[in-house]
Amino acid sequence: MADQGGLLAQQRRALILESVRRDGAVRVTQLVGQLGVSDMTIRRDLDALSSAGFLEKVHGGAVSVSTSLYEPGFEAKSTRESAAKAAIADTAAARVEPGSVVAIGAGTTAHAVATRLVDVPSLTVVTNSLPVAEVFQAAAREGGGATAATLLLTGGSPTPSAALVGPLADLVIGSLHVDLLILGTHGASEAAGLTSPNLAEARTNRALVAAARRVVVVADHTKWGVVGLSGFCPLADINWFITDDRLPAQASALLAETVGELTIAGAQGN
Repeated sequence: MADQGGLLAQQRRALILESVRRDGAVRVTQLVGQLGVSDMTIRRDLDALSSAGFLEKVHGGAVSVSTSLYEPGFEAKSTRESAAKAAIADTAAARVEPGSVVAIGAGTTAHAVATRLVDVPSLTVVTNSLPVAEVFQAAAREGGGATAATLLLTGGSPTPSAALVGPLADLVIGSLHVDLLILGTHGASEAAGLTSPNLAEARTNRALVAAARRVVVVADHTKWGVVGLSGFCPLADINWFITDDRLPAQASALLAETVGELTIAGAQGN
């Protein structure tokens, strides 16, 4: 029997599930407006979908339950979403001040930021990323002179994404204090925050977050709704989240309410 919104329960729940998979999360109030049914009807739908294992209920709505355990290598990831990564990197690099201490995490978007920082004078760069370290080492070999960055590579064991992780990396990072952390992520969602499929990399990322006065996350739209095995930073602990203009509107609204500042790179006025 059709409800007051004119849809069968099965049709309505299929639309809800599509929204969750697309955006990573939905709110009850959003669904009430979209589907034209009561708050109680939506909550019953979410209960049914949660019981079937299709989503996870949270306060005020629901989130995706898909968990990612697969971690592509650095080279495989480097060719994905290149235009979005370039716009995000340009935006992030523009605010890095000469003479500051900057930590740069692993990942291809953070690496793109690093390539734009080689001409910023007198940086001290802390990184657990082998490709990021090579960016600054190459710049020094090419004659960076007195303005070249001072590089501190944390040490540790490499992951498929060329991140150095483990007890040695965590110990080094835990002794440091940095002005700014530029951090990529495997996945981001409302309930899980930032996540990684690698337990050791998540621990090292937590150490980076703890060492930083300001946390800047650089993540294109494909990261939203992806949940890795281990979380390392709640959304509320992020000072600045930079993404691209293909992020779904609902995810943008959620981030704008949660993080310190949200920037859509490439959007007019940014």
